[in-house]
Amino acid sequence: MTRVWAPDAQSVDLVLADAQRPMSRAAGGWWDGPDLPDGTDYGFSLDGSDPLPDPRSFYQPYGVDGLSRSWDPSRHHWVASPGTSVLGNVIYELHVGTFTAEGTLISAIERLDHLRDLGVTTVELMPLAQFSGEFGWGYDGVDLFAVHRAYGGPDALVEFVNAAHERGLNVCIDVVLNHLGVWGNYLSMFAPYFHPTATGPWGPVLDLNGPEQRAYLIDVCRHWLITMHADALRLDAVHAIHDETDRHLLAELSQCVAQWSHDEGRPMTLIAESDLNQPSMVMPTSEGGMGMDAQWADDIHHALHVALTGEIDGYYGDFADTHALATVLENVFYHDGRYSTFRHQNWGAPVPATLDRRKFVVFSQDHDQVGNRAQGDRPSQVLSDAQLAASEAIILLSPFTPMLFMGEEWGTRTPFRFFADQEDDERAQLVREGRQKEFSEHGWSGDVPDPTSRTTVDHCVLDWSEPRDGRCRRMLEWARSMIHVRATAPGVRDGVCQRVTHEGDIVRMINGAVAVEADMNGDALPAADSHDWPRENGGHIGSLLASFPDQKGAAVRVWQWVGVPD
Repeated sequence: MTRVWAPDAQSVDLVLADAQRPMSRAAGGWWDGPDLPDGTDYGFSLDGSDPLPDPRSFYQPYGVDGLSRSWDPSRHHWVASPGTSVLGNVIYELHVGTFTAEGTLISAIERLDHLRDLGVTTVELMPLAQFSGEFGWGYDGVDLFAVHRAYGGPDALVEFVNAAHERGLNVCIDVVLNHLGVWGNYLSMFAPYFHPTATGPWGPVLDLNGPEQRAYLIDVCRHWLITMHADALRLDAVHAIHDETDRHLLAELSQCVAQWSHDEGRPMTLIAESDLNQPSMVMPTSEGGMGMDAQWADDIHHALHVALTGEIDGYYGDFADTHALATVLENVFYHDGRYSTFRHQNWGAPVPATLDRRKFVVFSQDHDQVGNRAQGDRPSQVLSDAQLAASEAIILLSPFTPMLFMGEEWGTRTPFRFFADQEDDERAQLVREGRQKEFSEHGWSGDVPDPTSRTTVDHCVLDWSEPRDGRCRRMLEWARSMIHVRATAPGVRDGVCQRVTHEGDIVRMINGAVAVEADMNGDALPAADSHDWPRENGGHIGSLLASFPDQKGAAVRVWQWVGVPD
């Protein structure tokens, strides 16, 4: 049955290519129409309006302003999920449009063997929901159930998910619940979806006081997890979800996902991006938490970035504290109730030492921290290979859940810039002006690459010939070796709070049966001495597991850690 929620409409017609059929009013403001054969183009006319796309469309072959196309998931065969844990293992974030030259889900399948051989267990896709234009990051989606047409639509996602599952890879999809894009957003023409007064930083926010509006977002998540067989969702900027009710949408969603997981007989994981620095985000709802399985930990990125690059502009300023890196590697949050100069207030709360560290996703690169720089430049454009190796060793051998950003594993210097195509020139000009204004306000005096230009996108496409050359091949082997150590060394993936020192330029970190020492300047380390290591629980370094670039002049060493029996 074809259905649409339009409580204030006096009539709703189902518009087809050769006919227009009246729909029947049902309870709760819903309207019902006939089932449509798979592949039928259709829209809805409200009180005689021009046809509008379906707010729950699975496919928008003509873009955000065109008719929807029916799509029947039951005609597809699905490969079973690998059922492995997302937490504690390695996540790999990618943007479909620049991961390969073709920029589609089908072409991305050709690189899944690379990810499996690397040791990745979860592939995280930046948002897939249909957005205005052909290319973009996807955080301005307006058809939240539809797979972006330029990526291949829903059929292509079926093939990608099956191919990933065949290789033992989980699939995580980035979903935006905190706002919808502005252009091509027709929800308000159907019903009072949006809050009458509240606005978000990026676009209109749903009025979560209403049950149908809440159900809409819950159903978005159900669609990606159940209909499209994803294993995990990354929830964008949950701190910007505007919920005035007693039961927060995230808590409700976590309980729904627990039930779906039970019913489907496979694990499903929710990972929140939160700027709140609150451990309650990953605490059970029974204890007053939001029930998320994990959250991104930006403080770890910031402290590591400052220790390696020396940048202290903007929000990096607080992390110039010489103890910041050791603090976050042991305690997760730097802003754990202390004053944030960037926010001009005390921020966050401490993470209990007993809280499983696998609940925090950590990284040295991601789409935001690279792409929101004016030129989209990677750390590899200013850091030495030895410094990159140090960064990867610290992230990949930490007790957290590590994440790599596409191409990072071979030290690519390909930029990742902000880009957002639009479907008309007026929209494109507004995007260009907004981007330039944003950076001008932050003191950037240079030109910003045109975000609406195909050239900007082309410069961001990964070069898959790079891993075959000497430098990138060596970096790739280092990443593989770190992931192998993570997978095989006892205790590394147990999620237990670690021990860290950061004295001068040298960081020493103990996690399970592994010890990492790295010079943040990329200089050669001094001769090994067990007395230099954190001593509260005793123990000493054992055999050398890996070094970069070589043992004699190594800037990074990874040791077996021999603990003292209790």
